[in-house]
Amino acid sequence: MAKTNPGNFFEDYSVGQVLHHAVPRTVTNGERALYHALYPARHALYSSDEFARNCGLPQSPIDDLAALHVVFGKTVPDISLNAVANLGYAEGRWLRPVYPSDTLRAESEVIGLKQNSNGKTGVVWVRTRGLNQRDEVVIEYVRWVMVRKSNLDAPAPKSVVPNLKKALDVSDLDVPHGLDFSNYDFTQAGEVHRWGDYETGEKIDHVDGVTVEEAEHMLATRLWQNTAKVHFDLTFRPEGRLIYGGHVISMARALSFNGLANAQMIVGLNGGAHANPCFAGDTIKAWSEVLDKAETVTPGVGVGAVRLRLVATKGGTPFELRNEEGKYLPNVLLDLDYWALMPV
Repeated sequence: MAKTNPGNFFEDYSVGQVLHHAVPRTVTNGERALYHALYPARHALYSSDEFARNCGLPQSPIDDLAALHVVFGKTVPDISLNAVANLGYAEGRWLRPVYPSDTLRAESEVIGLKQNSNGKTGVVWVRTRGLNQRDEVVIEYVRWVMVRKSNLDAPAPKSVVPNLKKALDVSDLDVPHGLDFSNYDFTQAGEVHRWGDYETGEKIDHVDGVTVEEAEHMLATRLWQNTAKVHFDLTFRPEGRLIYGGHVISMARALSFNGLANAQMIVGLNGGAHANPCFAGDTIKAWSEVLDKAETVTPGVGVGAVRLRLVATKGGTPFELRNEEGKYLPNVLLDLDYWALMPV
């Protein structure tokens, strides 16, 4: 009997199947230090215990996207080890901050399946939950992945495509217990722009860029214990190691500090697409668009919500996204739609 794990293929999944992912992970301040070494992340709430306490939290949490990466990494051996590509996200919610010394584990439920017309691959939809040591859900999200078939003669399953929300309602968002921006220090945060200074439809060029290096993206992917072959093995993808999509997300989010320094906490993920592959040597730049605003999430504590589109590109003109046919331009790497909390 073979003792190694070749990963799941498309024909191995069934709707309703629950996957309990291996290897829980205790996060520490080392996680924060490595995250900030990999990305130009400067949001004050995730950088300073004193700033976080001034905002009503017991200490500075681990970056919201770092928490996502830890949970995501747990799922890879069971969901995307044999993936062609991670296709998209929906209904993501950050329900509790993750603090140093928390231990995270993950579980996923298969909620949709659809074999592709080529008969060689299929799309798998899963709803993943990350839980802490108290069995509290800290994050949940849906993602869908294109996965290879191992047995091309395996019959196609009945197609089930889940009906997902196009965007979370403001009432779906969770404001961390105690969070209070009424005494927010804009000087320490790095920008004066608050919720009222942004208008729906406004676009922001984040100006800066970072060239992706092979060593950095592989270090990041190992940090999250993501074992997907396309990120490491050149024999699996000879044209180049595919940069982990989460690396692009974190880089773009970090670059968005310049213009959105006070969009402190990501609390909702409405949708996302990795529009084109990213490889070492590509220079990531980013721009954002304000899609919506909510004046009050929790009354009396100075916290508002802003819905943002974050676009990562490799060159090209800012604010250009799709061609005349509605397809993503070839320089667009990421199109992410999220809710963030900001002082009003």
